[in-house]
Amino acid sequence: MKLWAGRFQKETDTMVNDFNSSIPFDARLYREDIAGSVAHAEMLGRTGIIEPHEAEKIIKGLKAILADIEAGQVEFSPDNEDIHMNIEAELTGRIGDTGKRLHTARSRNDQVAVDFRLYVKEEIPRIVEMLLALERVLVKKAEENLDAVMPGYTHLQRAQPTTLAHYMMAYANMLKRDVTRLEDCAERMDECPLGAGALATSTYPVDRFQTAAALGFDKPTENSLDSVSDRDFAIEFLSACSILMMHLSRFSEELILWCSWEFQFVELDDAYSTGSSIMPQKKNPDVAELVRGKTGRVYGSLITLLTVMKGLPLAYNKDMQEDKEPVFDAIDTVEMCIPVFTAMLDTLTVRRDNMRKAASGGFINATDCADYLVKKGLPFREAYRIVGRLVHMCLKTGETLDTLPLKDFRSVSGLFDADVYQALELRTCVGGRRVYGGPAPGAVRVQIDHIKDFLKERGQ
Repeated sequence: MKLWAGRFQKETDTMVNDFNSSIPFDARLYREDIAGSVAHAEMLGRTGIIEPHEAEKIIKGLKAILADIEAGQVEFSPDNEDIHMNIEAELTGRIGDTGKRLHTARSRNDQVAVDFRLYVKEEIPRIVEMLLALERVLVKKAEENLDAVMPGYTHLQRAQPTTLAHYMMAYANMLKRDVTRLEDCAERMDECPLGAGALATSTYPVDRFQTAAALGFDKPTENSLDSVSDRDFAIEFLSACSILMMHLSRFSEELILWCSWEFQFVELDDAYSTGSSIMPQKKNPDVAELVRGKTGRVYGSLITLLTVMKGLPLAYNKDMQEDKEPVFDAIDTVEMCIPVFTAMLDTLTVRRDNMRKAASGGFINATDCADYLVKKGLPFREAYRIVGRLVHMCLKTGETLDTLPLKDFRSVSGLFDADVYQALELRTCVGGRRVYGGPAPGAVRVQIDHIKDFLKERGQ
């Protein structure tokens, strides 16, 4: 018999029962559900809503169920719809009518809200820990490549000289923001909905501050109607995960390009590459490609939950059963992607010579050439026009700015002298960009130190 049976005169159709059941996916909330029930039972006993000895019996029964679930000795039934009713039915089956007192002053609405919030709140530190491990690898790669000159790109065209260290710190700063977004999300969801009831709390003297504290929340939620009817904490979490995956996807795209024959900036370790079934020469960046592909899956989870919630009147609606699967899938995806991406990045080999060679082409020191003239008194726009003429001259003769004869420089402007070659040397171009946030080794060292401080603040 259903726990909610009473007014119904017919059994639920088996097709409806299967359609209505969420136990195939919400079974993973068993720890949170039992923790919430233990806190609720303690509060019921302490406030005198039920007898203290009944509360003790319920708590003992719940803890035994938890141990048996962990040991694989409890089988959940779809007839009980969800994890909440499965555990309550199991409890009542073990301790009798006392188990039926557990649901006093509680609704499944606030029960599922606290379980779900607890689950997401507990997963955030795991994801943050993974991101911090990736940050440590980025710091390591940056420190190893402070002087590894490479081309920076705009429009995927060679633009200005930078270093691999500067590149690594760009992603380190993106991931730093991802960490703080997740931390902010965790702080905002640190409110306990237990005790909100179906939507309007209870006539019993429940102590919501006690249950909030027992479950590790900062405080109870402020409004009972809001407590059970919104899932913005999960939407915010999925948004943070989507931004995080976007960053990993962009990084993956860079690595996919960089390990191609056309670039050859890096080589992936054999352990983090795959081959072709027909082309024996192939070494495919499948890890990076899958991270890039799985990003769409996390985006889909965000769009799913936004769509589920967009037209729902207050308070709870059955549509909201659809909140968990996208969140669970996003968590599984993110927690699968970050560690394997970290290991792939940690083990790749940097081809510094190829990066340096690529930086020598494409006239990426053209801006530095214009700056050379500006420092000799020429307005930038005039200097820009002169260097454009020099680039055109080089394209016709097959030269670069580094190899163009001085007489050709001077044919365009008498301000050029022999020191132009030193000014155009790539290490000079990079080293001169000492502006805060720039690619000069000293400036990148400051960026590395900031990320190290960020890690140290989090015990890394």
